[in-house]
Amino acid sequence: MGGVGTLGCHLTESLGKKISRKSVPEKVRRIVETIFACKWSLTILCVIQDGINRPGAIHRSIEGLSPKVMNHCLSKLLEFSILEKKSYPEVPPRVEYEITDFGERFLKLFDLLDILADEMAAEPEAVS
Repeated sequence: MGGVGTLGCHLTESLGKKISRKSVPEKVRRIVETIFACKWSLTILCVIQDGINRPGAIHRSIEGLSPKVMNHCLSKLLEFSILEKKSYPEVPPRVEYEITDFGERFLKLFDLLDILADEMAAEPEAVS
C-alpha cells in the first residue's frame, strides 16, 4: 500500500518542525492539467497506443472529434513531448505520430488511475 513516501514527502524527526506544503513541479502540473482539461487528449493517446497514428485515421476512428480540436490536442501533446511527429517526404505527404519515451512514462499515471478506479468499483463502501 502506498504511503506518504510515494509523494516524495518525508516525516520530520521532530513533531515540532513545520513542513511546507508539497506541490507538484510546475511543468508536470501544467501537463496534467492540460491533458485532463481536454476531453479528447486521452482518447487520442489511446488510439495512437493502439497503432492508429496518421491524422486522418485518428480522426476517422474517434466519433465526434473535429479536425480542429484534434489538431489542437496533437499540438499540445507535441509541445509536452508526449508525442513526436514524423513527416515523410512523399507525394502525397505522410505524417505519423508516435508516443515518446517520456509519453510512455507519463501514461503510467493513467494506468494507476485505472487501477484505482477498479479498486473503487470493487469496494464501493470504502469511498463515500
